[in-house]
Amino acid sequence: MQVSQNSIVIAKQILVIEDEPNVAAFISQGLQEAGYKVFVAYDGLNGLELLEQKNIDLVVLDIILPKMDGREVAKRIRELGYSNLPIIMLTALGTTENIVKGLDSGADDYLIKPFKFKELLARIRARTRAKGATYDTSQKLVIEDLELDTDSKLVKRAGKEIHLTSTEFRLLEYLLKNKNRVLNRVDILENVWDINFNIDTNVVDVYVNYLRNKIDKNFDLKLIHTVIGMGYILKNNS
Repeated sequence: MQVSQNSIVIAKQILVIEDEPNVAAFISQGLQEAGYKVFVAYDGLNGLELLEQKNIDLVVLDIILPKMDGREVAKRIRELGYSNLPIIMLTALGTTENIVKGLDSGADDYLIKPFKFKELLARIRARTRAKGATYDTSQKLVIEDLELDTDSKLVKRAGKEIHLTSTEFRLLEYLLKNKNRVLNRVDILENVWDINFNIDTNVVDVYVNYLRNKIDKNFDLKLIHTVIGMGYILKNNS
């Protein structure tokens, strides 16, 4: 029986960088049973070497690692040019400060130990899900003199390019897609990070302030507004 080439499904390749052998084995076995091809590294340097050697679709990265900690590994991954490679961080450090530091270093998602494997699997599936066909590959989102291009990932205000981290970009994109609409913190957490932090965390407020400092601080017209007791809204003053 001849199998059509189009019917062949290529398994997604996951790189797990985790120094605890039992945890690494648990994650690796579960992912293999779910149909993924898994590579395991037990320190940051070896993880970066495997990343260069294999065609990796997603990285599961512990923060506390020998030789190079997870935050440095994430920064290095971005510096090497893997700007769109999803990174899910694993850590026992669950404070807002640690969450922000992890996301600032280049992570897309953050899972606090101990975690349920099905939750990790759901996040991996969400991050590696194949994109469907689209009829508008380049979309510009605009309000006043602020412009975001979803294809080129460029953000400009008054014609000047503004450099954002990947998390800041996703936050601004979500605000622009919902301009003139009040968004509460839970909405933002679920749609920007695709995860459910403790609702008491102020990680949203931290990132909104980051964004304000980049797109509003040097301009008379402020676009990001706080609606006390409700959330945030991106709008002009008219």
